[in-house]
Amino acid sequence: MFKIGITGVGGGVGQSIIKSLIGTDYGLVTFDSDKLGTGLYMNDNSHVIPEAKSNLYIDTLFDICREEKINLLFPGLDAELMPLALNKEKFKEIGTRVIVSDPNVINISNDKLLTYKSLNSLNIKIPETIETNLLTPDSLCYPFIIKPRHEGCRSKNVYMISNKKDWVNFLHNHEKNISSFISMEYIDGDEYTCGTVNISYCRGVIIMRRTLRNGDTYKCFVENNEIIHSCVESLMNNLLPFGACNVQLKYKNKIPWIFEVNARCSGTTASRSMCGFNEPLIISDYLLKKKDICFKIIPKTIFRYLNEIEIE
Repeated sequence: MFKIGITGVGGGVGQSIIKSLIGTDYGLVTFDSDKLGTGLYMNDNSHVIPEAKSNLYIDTLFDICREEKINLLFPGLDAELMPLALNKEKFKEIGTRVIVSDPNVINISNDKLLTYKSLNSLNIKIPETIETNLLTPDSLCYPFIIKPRHEGCRSKNVYMISNKKDWVNFLHNHEKNISSFISMEYIDGDEYTCGTVNISYCRGVIIMRRTLRNGDTYKCFVENNEIIHSCVESLMNNLLPFGACNVQLKYKNKIPWIFEVNARCSGTTASRSMCGFNEPLIISDYLLKKKDICFKIIPKTIFRYLNEIEIE
């Protein structure tokens, strides 16, 4: 039996990967730094490991991968991407292939200002973005969005600045750490989350219009949109990530405005799997079983809801 490791299973991304692979003939090994991480209890074989920022993170994970003879490792947290990208050759020596992009791709996806500059250079539409500490009263154009420059998820610390009062309140609360934020032009329109599979080049794209609740995708609707498909595919073939890569965008007047790229699986990975686009399974079957990449996207509407899990 091939074994697949999944990290960060206390969060939605890791749990979404579990949902996509559970019930397959792959053995799953799950990891999280919190002993009460929910995903640890969705699977019989689980391990508590140090946080990604710990000096012990890589060595501990490496030792378990060697002992468990893990064949593939899917990261579930942004904080893990760079440490794993820098050590993927080390893991490869023990037969564990880490599904992670190169460091330059991780840098682009983790730094929203770098995302803006990179996509701009490719002539891909992206909302105007600037470091928040460079904004002046004369340059303000309401409304606009303020969000953390690095990483960030589930709309945490994201602010809609609609008027001068909002701007003054933001400055009052974040004067000391204002340099850690970027300001982004607000684009009205429908919001989309797009999943992709990338091995050497883009092998597939799924497009889902979505509605949000508390920063998470609450409902999503599979759509066939050639304009968005072409834009996302073009970006992937220029960026060249490895494995799954998530693209978020606004669609207005038949123009896709990409505002975020996540070089990993996403919280909607399981929703995509229900629609015939199972990114973790497609990648695993191709790399481990040498199966051709094939899928059939089924138009569906997916509702997401909370569920309970009982442990002793």
